[in-house]
Amino acid sequence: MKINIDSGSKNKEMEISIRCNGLTPELERVIAMLRILDMQLTGQRDGETHLIDAAQVLYIDTVERKTFLYTKDAVYETGLHLYELEEQLEDRGFLRINKSCIINWNHVASLKSEIDRRIRATMDNGEQLVISRQYVAKVKERLGVR
Repeated sequence: MKINIDSGSKNKEMEISIRCNGLTPELERVIAMLRILDMQLTGQRDGETHLIDAAQVLYIDTVERKTFLYTKDAVYETGLHLYELEEQLEDRGFLRINKSCIINWNHVASLKSEIDRRIRATMDNGEQLVISRQYVAKVKERLGVR
């Protein structure tokens, strides 16, 4: 891999170009990380509205028809529905893992198969989330495993 950086003052905005023979899972992950750096979500906590970098969100969960954004330090409620967030974030490294949860793939530390064909995902903060059987195929596809 070759990396070229041109940090001259004539550049008015950041531009990233990728030249490759074909998309690999690794390259797709790099692209997802770059896209997520530019996105912010809004969430409410303690009566205040906060701007949250999407890259900081570990996972998004719905409980009793309310949707929450989980970061390492806090939990924020958002007015968006889970399906709306899934559409916005699917090409930014987020993946639906069950009917009420979307994870940020970039914060997954490990995966463990369960007896009942589910997978247990451990996030980089130690929290464990269950990937239901219905979504296991998508996870395996993301991993490049059959």
